[in-house]
Amino acid sequence: MTDLFENPAGLDGFEFVEFCAPERGQLEPVFTTMGFTRVAKHRSKDVDLWRQGGINLIANYEPRSAAWFFAREHGPSACGMAFRVKDAVKAYDHLISQGAEPVANEPGPMELRIPAIRGIGGAILYLVDRYEGKTGDNDLSIYDIDFEYLPGVETHPVGAGFNIIDHLTHNVYNGRMAYWADYYESLFNFREIRFFDIKGEYTGLTSKALTAPDGKIKIPLNEEGEGGKGQIEEFLREFNGEGIQHIALICDDLVACWDRLKEFGVPFMTAPPATYYEMLDERLPGHGEDVNALQMRGILMDGTTEGGEPRLLLQIFAEAQVGPVFFEFIQRKGDDGFGEGNFKALFESMERDQINRGALKVDEKVEEVAEVAPVPVD
Repeated sequence: MTDLFENPAGLDGFEFVEFCAPERGQLEPVFTTMGFTRVAKHRSKDVDLWRQGGINLIANYEPRSAAWFFAREHGPSACGMAFRVKDAVKAYDHLISQGAEPVANEPGPMELRIPAIRGIGGAILYLVDRYEGKTGDNDLSIYDIDFEYLPGVETHPVGAGFNIIDHLTHNVYNGRMAYWADYYESLFNFREIRFFDIKGEYTGLTSKALTAPDGKIKIPLNEEGEGGKGQIEEFLREFNGEGIQHIALICDDLVACWDRLKEFGVPFMTAPPATYYEMLDERLPGHGEDVNALQMRGILMDGTTEGGEPRLLLQIFAEAQVGPVFFEFIQRKGDDGFGEGNFKALFESMERDQINRGALKVDEKVEEVAEVAPVPVD
């Protein structure tokens, strides 16, 4: 894929997301139900590699490591992520020259030293130039060098059918969106591609979506709307700071993948009401999708059908299971957005969940109306 614009760090997609937890047993069931398989363990550290398709998840339990300290402060969470780069040394030097905070790591004997900088909420952002599919290099990835594959394991399991990480969303404190947008823009030359100001019945949020020069890394930034007490504020309180809110995984057939996820036991967020699906033909005339199949599964649809050519996005969200962090599952059929048309319906669905859990307090009379009234859809 040709770069969209100048790519000073040589970005080439996501390599992995790193997770941590105070103890084993909190991450593993979540990864398993989503179709991931533990395929390798680190040669010298208490670190596991979980994989599905081209998606790598790292579970880091190494005592007194950065992940260990991160888990003490934030609980089960996503504590880091890695960007693929064409040359890690050159990328690191560029980022440091632009003002990035360096992060030291201590590799063991015969292990790779992976350059890293400080990222969102203190998480680590790694720079990896040994990865599968890189043109002009040998086939050895960081996992071939630093990890040992488990005996007899399929090293690239199909799992539930997800292929790569599509985007990774951050939640930030009020007034901090500009700071984190500048972080990605000044260091990596990200560009803004979407801006949303979403208002639910009781709360709201502002979202700015950024894309990297390679077109493969997308990072939306979310900030609580006026009034507070909404889902972003709840995340920041529960997470104890800014951080990675959710990770979106992409597939080729979301209906089939949903069926597998359901069979595996993934709990999904509350689906929108029937009125959402009744209005799909009006919102997206001639979309060509099986609305009944979508409604049975609570799958959301957005995009455009202008010009008689449907360009669609299908999406659904799992409940938060790694602390307040959750996963999104999507299928793109020509649409490169983030489900803007679904945001209001989804946002109010999450508000209802907050109310049901007691996390959002509203006037008793208003709450009774909200429970029976259909959710308005943009």
